[in-house]
Amino acid sequence: MAKKHDLILERVLEKITPSEEKLKFMDKNLNSFLEKINKRIKKVGLDLEVFVGGSFAKKTLIKKKTDDIDIYFRFNQKYSDDSLTKLTKKILKKIRSVSVVHGSRDYFRVKINSWFYFEIIPVRKIKKIEEAKNITDLSYSHVKYIRKKVKSKKVIEGIKLAKAFCYGSRTYGAESYVHGFSGYSLELLIYHYGGFMKFLQEIVKKRKDKLIIDIEKHHRNKQRILLDINSSKLESPIILIDPTFKKRNTLAALSEETYEIFRKAAKEFLKNPSEEFFKVKKIDFKNIKNDAEKKGKEFLLIKTRTKKQEGDIAGTKLLKFSKHLEYEFKKFFELIDSDFEYLDNQEGISYFVLKRKNEIVSCGPSINDKKNVLKFKEEHPRTFIKEGKIYSKRKINFSGKEFLAVWGRKNQKKVKEMYISKLEIIG
Repeated sequence: MAKKHDLILERVLEKITPSEEKLKFMDKNLNSFLEKINKRIKKVGLDLEVFVGGSFAKKTLIKKKTDDIDIYFRFNQKYSDDSLTKLTKKILKKIRSVSVVHGSRDYFRVKINSWFYFEIIPVRKIKKIEEAKNITDLSYSHVKYIRKKVKSKKVIEGIKLAKAFCYGSRTYGAESYVHGFSGYSLELLIYHYGGFMKFLQEIVKKRKDKLIIDIEKHHRNKQRILLDINSSKLESPIILIDPTFKKRNTLAALSEETYEIFRKAAKEFLKNPSEEFFKVKKIDFKNIKNDAEKKGKEFLLIKTRTKKQEGDIAGTKLLKFSKHLEYEFKKFFELIDSDFEYLDNQEGISYFVLKRKNEIVSCGPSINDKKNVLKFKEEHPRTFIKEGKIYSKRKINFSGKEFLAVWGRKNQKKVKEMYISKLEIIG
């Protein structure tokens, strides 16, 4: 079986590793861009240094629909945190095809062509990790650490495989709509375990206690970790201490749900290896719909749109709304299955497989509360008394589609408050 795994991983590596031609194109454009930027920095007279980060700098880049190179503007601390966006704009003033991406600290995209762009990220040049005002201020130390530690071909290839595997299982990214593995956390995990297969084998093991990894042994023991780190950062199923900052859990964003999705995929791959695990798969709505209808269940496919900025912000708002719809459906239906897919712009698609409840029982006020009992009876024609309270029974004679249409009309204000600009049933 080990041979089979090796053959598959070898084939996957060939497919996910960018060609030399592409890497040379990216490198050539990077050097040209850096030359322009350094001239601009000298001209405007700002005190900063430029460094290249991300997967390109760490040599762990894998093939995707679009590629980017992270370029950090590391500003002297004499500049205020609030001024970094303005100063970066000043440097990029003469550069074409620049767009701003809003976040905890704004950054910029410089489009080179349809599949390639630079991300310009302003950060502060800090002397001590504790001086960081933003997570991006740690990027320099992260790049420096990985480039220093990750030397072996096996580990570099393992990182690429881990990233592709996470993309394939939809568990890649620390964004709020994914709650998965960040690129940096995967680099640390593969370095720690020494390779991709060892990483999977360790992750699928049953454990009584939470998995805690402290690569640089910053803490005396696991108990000290639990005491020294903010409790809100210890809720993730794996605690992975940042080797460059002992008070940070690099996997704080990883949710139990996403972790279990990853573990299930890892178990299946180890048992029955296939290249399919490394391919980005869209939800097969048609197949899910056919299966639901065969079992006499209702299938609903809903597209939502937000005016919020694409990326983490839009994805998070759309996911939150999808979860809210789940809550609303559960009042009248059994929720058999559901999922959400962010479409990488300002739209998302959710599906729901529903089974209508025969009737629902609603609890009303105490029978001593005469005023509210009368109101309750006006709203609910079928009532009964039990243990000093009034209850109602209601037969459910409407579909999920009918329910959503009425709910949408009645809750237009709520939909707007949740930053949803469009709600459409598409299947």
